[in-house]
Amino acid sequence: MTRSIGRFVWVIAEGYIPAESHGPPGPMTSHETACLLNTGEAPAHVRITIFYADREPTPPYEVVVPPRRTLHLRFNDLSDPAPIRRDTDYSSVIESDVPIVVQHTRLDTRQAAEALLSTVAYSQ
Repeated sequence: MTRSIGRFVWVIAEGYIPAESHGPPGPMTSHETACLLNTGEAPAHVRITIFYADREPTPPYEVVVPPRRTLHLRFNDLSDPAPIRRDTDYSSVIESDVPIVVQHTRLDTRQAAEALLSTVAYSQ
């Protein structure tokens, strides 16, 4: 596939990273992930702004998704300009300079019986 598919603006209205996890660290750590797919021939320069209920949004996080590649970006790993607050509701707006597709996934391991949620983000 060489054509670009997707949209330029995506929204994940529901975000929450639990501070606690059950099980071994790493893959079993509770997390939020944005799965970014770039099917086109040009790199996707992506900006992610996080919105909170009780304070101003963060300045955008910036990542690049190479052409014809996917990037599974854990929100837990975002640190510049600041880590995303744990145990706090948030929303994210994802903007790209080329069309991309975004899927949102959460792994919640606060209990021994893990919960996995996945949905396609809202696009405009």
